[in-house]
Amino acid sequence: MRAPYGSGPLAPAVLAVRGAALLLALVALAHTSVRGLAEPGLALVFGLLVAAGELVRRGAAAGEREPAPLAAAGALAYALLGDSAGRPTTHGALQVIAVVVVAQALAAVPRRACGRRTDADRAARRTLTVGFAAVCFQPLYASGQAERWFGDGPWFPLFPLTVLALTALCDAVPAALLARSAALAGGPGALPPYGSLLVDEVRALAGTGVAIGATGVVTALGVAVAGPWAPAVLCGPLLLTQVSARRYTAVRTTCGQTMASLARATEIAGYTPPGHARRVAALATAVGRELGLTGPRLTVLEHAALMHDIGQLSLLDPVADGATARLPAAEQRRIALLGGAVVRRTGAGPEVAAVVEQQADPYREQPLAARIVRTVNAYDDLCGASVGGPLRALEQLRLGTGHDHQPQVVEALGRVLARGGLTPAGAG
Repeated sequence: MRAPYGSGPLAPAVLAVRGAALLLALVALAHTSVRGLAEPGLALVFGLLVAAGELVRRGAAAGEREPAPLAAAGALAYALLGDSAGRPTTHGALQVIAVVVVAQALAAVPRRACGRRTDADRAARRTLTVGFAAVCFQPLYASGQAERWFGDGPWFPLFPLTVLALTALCDAVPAALLARSAALAGGPGALPPYGSLLVDEVRALAGTGVAIGATGVVTALGVAVAGPWAPAVLCGPLLLTQVSARRYTAVRTTCGQTMASLARATEIAGYTPPGHARRVAALATAVGRELGLTGPRLTVLEHAALMHDIGQLSLLDPVADGATARLPAAEQRRIALLGGAVVRRTGAGPEVAAVVEQQADPYREQPLAARIVRTVNAYDDLCGASVGGPLRALEQLRLGTGHDHQPQVVEALGRVLARGGLTPAGAG
């Protein structure tokens, strides 16, 4: 389990992101206090929108990328605001940052008073993201350069959309850095490549990120035409999106908990060694990242690794150390098929069931996820059988690359283990 940032020294990436956000916030607050608040009515409307979005969130559920989409959309709308009811605004980029920072700080007070956690890293990311959008949009709009490039007709919305796309990519960079720093708590062997995490963040933009960005742009354009009352109407659909996303996340969380409980059933019944499924899942996920798996494919791999031994519950007598590779091929195939049938009833999805069902197939006929689970499972079995330590176990896997294991998977496993100091799989 990953330790929270506050449980130990902060990683350099975390310090860099927080430090940059703090510096930007201080500059914006100082500039706004000296210059004075331009268009205080608009600042109040968008400040309240951001604060309300922060207050209605209940905390990020597992796998939820943005627990406060209303706040994110409101902040982006203010950053992309050029006119209000047909009149040019003069608030500027630094005032946008100052208003968002103050709104987040005010929303944090009642949350802390109620004992709810505040996410400093998410607040820092939002400050940097909104700052980037405002710096890209406000000077070009105020100088008239955006109008010269895009005109003031139907093509003008391309300008805020372009800024929005660049902003999304800008947000993915610190998000991936923070995710990689969080992974350090899992040990060097579990450290995923930065490129894979960046791809994960970019792909995640196709979900709630699109709704947040579209709402931000539409809200800014709506205020330009109708004035400060537009956000009250235009942000309603995003609230419905937030409710739907939370329900979907809750279903996924329940499914994951169900699979984790079933995976422990084989250990409690004595069919597999204690912690075997958890170790295989953690190591298989690290190997999958090493081989470039991201997003849903990585989730399928993790769930299949947790459930790969569930078919052993059909055996009358447990196999020594749970190593089914010693059984006849027909028996291995029967166990794999029964395991897949159980997985299908958990709601984990046909992709996870297919990986479990194919564990007994020749590796050349397996998908990549099944090859990874097969190899990592064999590694954990070999370490548990005391064959001479992790190096000896890895050597035996390399000897089996002609028939049992894909060479690329074995080498990826070796790289992951090398980063972790070749710690035995059964340790801890």
